[in-house]
Amino acid sequence: MRVLLVGAGGVGTAVTRIAARRDFLTHMVVADYDPHRAEAAVAALKEHGDRFSARRLDASDEEAVRRLLSEERCDVLLNATDPRYVMPLFRAALAAGVHYLDMAMSLSAPHAERPYQECGLKLGDSQFELAGQWADAGRLALVGMGVEPGLSDVFARYAADELFDEIEEIGVRDGADLTVEGYGFAPSFSIWTTIEECLNPPVVYEKDRGWFTTAPFSEPEVFDFPEGIGPVECVNVEHEEVLLIPRWVDARRVTFKYGLGDDFIAKLKTLHELGLDSTAALSVPGEDGPVKVSPRDVVAACLPDPAGLGERMTGKTCAGTWVKGTKDGAAREVYLYHVVDNQWSMREYGSQAVVWQTAVNPVVALELLATGVWTGRGVLGPEAFPPRPFLDLLTDYGSPWGLREQG
Repeated sequence: MRVLLVGAGGVGTAVTRIAARRDFLTHMVVADYDPHRAEAAVAALKEHGDRFSARRLDASDEEAVRRLLSEERCDVLLNATDPRYVMPLFRAALAAGVHYLDMAMSLSAPHAERPYQECGLKLGDSQFELAGQWADAGRLALVGMGVEPGLSDVFARYAADELFDEIEEIGVRDGADLTVEGYGFAPSFSIWTTIEECLNPPVVYEKDRGWFTTAPFSEPEVFDFPEGIGPVECVNVEHEEVLLIPRWVDARRVTFKYGLGDDFIAKLKTLHELGLDSTAALSVPGEDGPVKVSPRDVVAACLPDPAGLGERMTGKTCAGTWVKGTKDGAAREVYLYHVVDNQWSMREYGSQAVVWQTAVNPVVALELLATGVWTGRGVLGPEAFPPRPFLDLLTDYGSPWGLREQG
């Protein structure tokens, strides 16, 4: 399989380190707007011969992306950029006649009059609008195939297939006990994406109501995470699982809650109150005259690169799916989860835990597609595929998952 990887940040670089150890990969072109990032990712893999190459690429230039896919005879485009670039890369892959994978879906827009009650444009709507074109082309767009969304969705399908007869609620729950030495505020994942998903109206799904929204950080609950992480307060956050899971899994309710903590929430609220979460470009003074820049990009530039925090980071991160329902007439409640210890991921791959956990899942999916274990056409989420091969292969990658009976 020949892959074009767009984005050589923390997650993209972790993808290269994981994929380098697998035989299914024939060649991976690592492309980034900053050629030095792409070149650095490839240079670190010199012992793997010529299976990796670096190119400069503007992810917003659809025609340039299409040309590169054709020139390099790629079978698939793997999108490791932030959600701003989903649609140009998605359309370029369709135009080039190749398969497509991403880890975050097309952006949402709040309802104009009732943002905290009704959905406007939902996450992924722009992609699903083109599902017919993808199906007609005989190509697959596998969307939301990171850890959350991604592995969390695989867990939901596994629970429906093997653990439950009826499902009352599926709740994705994410928590960690990670700390970063020397920083008062150092998010372990892209602050651009974190602001987007945390400050947008969260979406909830109920079978008799459909999708609806609430206020940011609503419905706080304390969830006890496994493997020593312990209790963490989680709140509603906008996330793709709520938009994906109900399309393929029958459940009465679907939610996503993220363990942010009071301090993190307070900082996000402050950014919003100051207008620093805005993506609209403002004119600011520069040495050579006015410069156009968005406040959110300034915030991101002021903070440390999450990919470079691994040496200062300690603790574990947990992604998982809590499911409540019945099996053989009896009530059942489980938590399916995946924990990564930062010390392990740094020692084994040189990648911090959060980016490594995100990166491993699309590589597993690529291998299943390359070997024909997973097949499909159109725009599909992880729930559309048999879950057991994925979970078995994830364990084979040296990162097993767990199941905890609740109650």
